Amino acid sequence: MSHKAIYVQPGGGYDKVQVGTCEAPAPQAGEITVRLRANSLNYHDFAVVSGMWGPAEPRIPMADGAGEVVAVGAGVSEFAVGDAVVSTFFPDWLDGAPLIEGFATVPGDGIDGYAREQVTARATSFTHAPKGWSHAEAATLTTAGLTAWRALMADDALKPGDTVLVQGTGGVSIFALQFAKLAGATVIATSSSDAKLERLKALGADHLINYRTTPAWGEQVRSLTHNRGVDHVIEVGGPATLEQSMIAARIGGHISLIGILTGVAGQLPLVQALVRQLRLQGVLVGSRAQQQAMVRAIDANGLRPVIDKHFGLEQIADAFRYQETNQHFGKIVLDI
Repeated sequence: MSHKAIYVQPGGGYDKVQVGTCEAPAPQAGEITVRLRANSLNYHDFAVVSGMWGPAEPRIPMADGAGEVVAVGAGVSEFAVGDAVVSTFFPDWLDGAPLIEGFATVPGDGIDGYAREQVTARATSFTHAPKGWSHAEAATLTTAGLTAWRALMADDALKPGDTVLVQGTGGVSIFALQFAKLAGATVIATSSSDAKLERLKALGADHLINYRTTPAWGEQVRSLTHNRGVDHVIEVGGPATLEQSMIAARIGGHISLIGILTGVAGQLPLVQALVRQLRLQGVLVGSRAQQQAMVRAIDANGLRPVIDKHFGLEQIADAFRYQETNQHFGKIVLDI
């Protein structure tokens, strides 16, 4: 049986986004079939669809997929028909240290993703979704939620009383704010919009900085922390923000290098890193085990994601055009 799917033709670009069909065969041993209900948008998906990092062959985009199990193959005991599930970013990275370089195994990039109605895949390509969450809510976790979780909880063991700096109002930053507050941390948030800063305050941000009116915001962070600096920085800006992040971090502080919103290359203030003994950690999402730990934590505390806007599956190009405007606060989702 054929199911609706979105394809990005070689090279990418919104004019190369087409609606087509795909097959979802009956699951074999170790596989499940999932009726997908939602995707969420990320910068990586934007890079594929827009043509920034366009595919070399026709590709079904979107790394984040959520839905319900409709069939189970032999030997699968973790899932049953009717279970709500959400995809994993690295289907082959189940646990332990990262061993995979780049995006060759990532759905929506190196392999076909989840911008489609139905998929059959290895059971390890999914985890259970948080209890009581909608499919749209669950779809926000695969990339943005897990990146924030790994950065704070797996890479740096965030603890009560720590101080975290988050940048902007994208999905990773808002999840980091939410996870940090659940852990009992103090959060300093930056944005170029006073209106968005007020929304961050409503989510629990303790201190707010408008980086347009305070370009030397690293020093402002030091001032807010009595010149100590923050324990952890969620660095999503890239080259144009890294120096201020390094100023904002405490001696021996942890900086999670996550985003490239301001480019992919720039100068590294090496002396700053050395004399202040900073720990710079590149973060590329996380493992299946880390995703399962995150879901358990969400089930225990009742956190809900922030969704900005919904689009239909066939409106995928419009959804990415909206993402480009940077008007959004939180996640943008596609309903399938």
